[in-house]
Amino acid sequence: MAMTRSRARVARRIATAAAFGGGGAGLLGVAAVGLLLTEVRLARRTVGGSSDIPPCADGRYGAAFGHRTDRPPLRLGFLGDSTAAGQGVHRASQTPGALLARGLAALAELPVDLRNVALPGARSDDLPRQVQLILDGGEEVPDLCVIMIGANDVTRRLPPAESVRHLSAAVRTLRAAGCEVVVGTCPDLGTIEPVYQPLRWVARRLSRQLAAAQTIGVVENGGRTVSLGALLGPEFEARPRELFGPDNYHPSAEGYATAAMAVFPTVCAALGLWPEEERPEPARREDILPVEQAAARAASEGGTEVTASRAPWALLKHRRRRRLPDPEEGERDGTAVTG
Repeated sequence: MAMTRSRARVARRIATAAAFGGGGAGLLGVAAVGLLLTEVRLARRTVGGSSDIPPCADGRYGAAFGHRTDRPPLRLGFLGDSTAAGQGVHRASQTPGALLARGLAALAELPVDLRNVALPGARSDDLPRQVQLILDGGEEVPDLCVIMIGANDVTRRLPPAESVRHLSAAVRTLRAAGCEVVVGTCPDLGTIEPVYQPLRWVARRLSRQLAAAQTIGVVENGGRTVSLGALLGPEFEARPRELFGPDNYHPSAEGYATAAMAVFPTVCAALGLWPEEERPEPARREDILPVEQAAARAASEGGTEVTASRAPWALLKHRRRRRLPDPEEGERDGTAVTG
């Protein structure tokens, strides 16, 4: 409880600095930073990287519903870093964008047009460029955009206030254009298997703190967040060989499916397609809390959604997950057409 309160205070300081142009809170002392950099050099010897170009999953999903004339296709945009792009898998159908597009098509019984502008290696300071691509690409504005970003902000040392400032501005711009926004917050970098203490502890602390600050910035600008931190924590720690890809850093196909299943209910709720009411269920540890407290709790509880209630309060939800359609089945029955 004390740790959650402390994380909430620091997250609020970062979000406030982001809003007013400050430099943000320093989360580590000089000695700790020196230790971190030493450990990073050691970790790089065992944690792989991937230079593979992620498969392009852009195109129309749910071709079986193409006969619908009463409603136009749903438009889904994807922005962010290598996780949003699907780096680490070799088939378009295994990327998170394709998984969510196929799930949306099946639930809404409508075609879904996917456009992914995520860039492997991107930090949050690349979001202005990506937002411009999404909004000025000569196509209609997406009904919903999913953003997954944050890991490179930690590993490539983007100041947290600057990180949150760019993300908040992206959400604000997309919402002003009429687009719903769901953000998968910074994953828990302490789950990377070959990384040992004390780097593992430092990486976990930094990534969860950024995730909490991201949540405040997103919710206060009209978006929703889903915590990927602890979701990619206990499950990845318990089954790293299955949920991490060959480079020991990016998720495997099963790992991406786990993350997509967590984000899917919130994506559907944002579009008015999910059957659960927008109110807390105490039996499921849901609540309405000050936004910074909800953000701090979500950073430690994977798959937790945070969305705005009446300011300065936020709704913390643990939505029931629904298994997404099997990618291979979708390819066989022609529900995905990528181009």
